[in-house]
Amino acid sequence: MRIDALDKSGLRSPLQRFLKLILRDKAGLFGVILFGFIIVVAVLAPYVAPHDPVQQNLRISRQPPAWHEDGSWEHPLGTDNLGRDMLSRIIYGSRVSLTVGFLGVVIASSIGLLLGMVAGYVGGRTDNIIMGVANLFLAIPYLLLVVVVAAVLGRSLLNVILIFGFTNAPLFVRITRGEVLRIRKSGYVESAIGLGASQARILFDHILPNLIGPLLTVATFEMSGMIFYEAGLGFLGLSVPPGIPSWGNMLAAGRQYIQFSPWIAAFPGLAIVCTSLSMNLLGDWLRDLLDPKIRRSAS
Repeated sequence: MRIDALDKSGLRSPLQRFLKLILRDKAGLFGVILFGFIIVVAVLAPYVAPHDPVQQNLRISRQPPAWHEDGSWEHPLGTDNLGRDMLSRIIYGSRVSLTVGFLGVVIASSIGLLLGMVAGYVGGRTDNIIMGVANLFLAIPYLLLVVVVAAVLGRSLLNVILIFGFTNAPLFVRITRGEVLRIRKSGYVESAIGLGASQARILFDHILPNLIGPLLTVATFEMSGMIFYEAGLGFLGLSVPPGIPSWGNMLAAGRQYIQFSPWIAAFPGLAIVCTSLSMNLLGDWLRDLLDPKIRRSAS
């Protein structure tokens, strides 16, 4: 009986420690749930949106939200200046923001991971060249760089994704290089070098797994930033074409009605804030979850 009790305790212990680590950060857990809800709504947009997001009806243009005396529950968040349902446009707009943020981070982190590993491990002239180019781009004000490139390339979802992917890559290069330099001095890497392990094995078996945690945390925060910047480009008329529902385009369309129909700009702005807040809380939660010191304290 005593052995069985120890076995059951051993089986429960890792799960209990993991749940304790997750539940100790209530704000982070709220961010995970909120961000998961936003993803589900974006994926199921054709099924949860009550109306066609591009269908116009000028007879009900600038209809207030349902709780207003002139509102209607057929359009819970009201309509915009062209009579399009605000709720449907916000739901479909989440697809643009999440697509830009996710794919932009994937491109930026992939380029940054590759170049940062080469710069940090090889060193010498290769390191100087890679970091010289990265520092050159980092020295340019980011928003100015993004606006100029977007103005040159034109309005397109693919262009916006590529812009964010390539302009954010230098940040990941610098972070990856710093982590590689730190990990390279660790005892297990020096032992692997002493045992004659190949450079490819050292990079992919010993260094790369230890880069995932820091880069994943940074990627979460950068995705939040990309959502903000995409909305900024849309507000300036440099993001996706006007026919595609996006939060930035909705903000731009609603700014001239801000005094008389504030919901046209307020609701997409609130969607941007909630999404970015959930991403920041998720990033804090991942940072704590992947920190070995915090994991040990939770156990």
